[in-house]
Amino acid sequence: MTRPASFKYFKTSPEIIRLAVMLYIRFPLSLRNVEDLLHERGIDVSHEAVRYWWNRFGPMFASEIRRKRVQQLRAFSKWKWHVDEVFVKVNGKRHYLWRAVDHEGEVLEAVVTKCRNKQAALKSLRKLMKRHGKAENVVTDRFASYRAALRELGAADKQQTGRRLNKRVENSHLPFRRRERAMQRFRRMQSLQKFAAVHSSVYNHFNQERSLASRDTFKLTRAAALAEWRCLCAE
Repeated sequence: MTRPASFKYFKTSPEIIRLAVMLYIRFPLSLRNVEDLLHERGIDVSHEAVRYWWNRFGPMFASEIRRKRVQQLRAFSKWKWHVDEVFVKVNGKRHYLWRAVDHEGEVLEAVVTKCRNKQAALKSLRKLMKRHGKAENVVTDRFASYRAALRELGAADKQQTGRRLNKRVENSHLPFRRRERAMQRFRRMQSLQKFAAVHSSVYNHFNQERSLASRDTFKLTRAAALAEWRCLCAE
């Protein structure tokens, strides 16, 4: 389990560190872009400091957000998951990022593998089910490895395939693609896995109520998310 974020021995205030990490993860900005934005606010911080803060506190923030979100979502068993994979170049070599989202587009899991086969699909689905339980329906494309993996997991009857059924997860790839271009790609597989996990946890943290029926409570939800984020930084 990831330890709570500790700001002991840091001269910079936790609010500034939180702001820098949030800007870098949430928006398609480079380290120097974050440095410029903070400078416009009168905060003199080097981009190397932003890099250090992101590496140290980013996974901690994401782990705590993910843990609290899983506790809330596991109470609902009748989910519909959308699973898809997208290729990502790592140091010039093709790797695959397997992503799973719920019916509202909330990213549940992100797993990086070197291959695109049954074993990779099993790795992604097992990690997903271990953390979030089992869904009522799993929407995938017609890639044969999904059917083979779900058959081995005893959930072949839950698979759904069809034209345009998986647009939800395909659209969720777009924010990550924009972020990938801003970072000028990745150089190591571990760096890709780390950033994909943190980005998927933080990206929708401030926008969890997206349906029209819950639009009236959006401001309250956003305020609660901001308060939760401040509490994470204060621990």
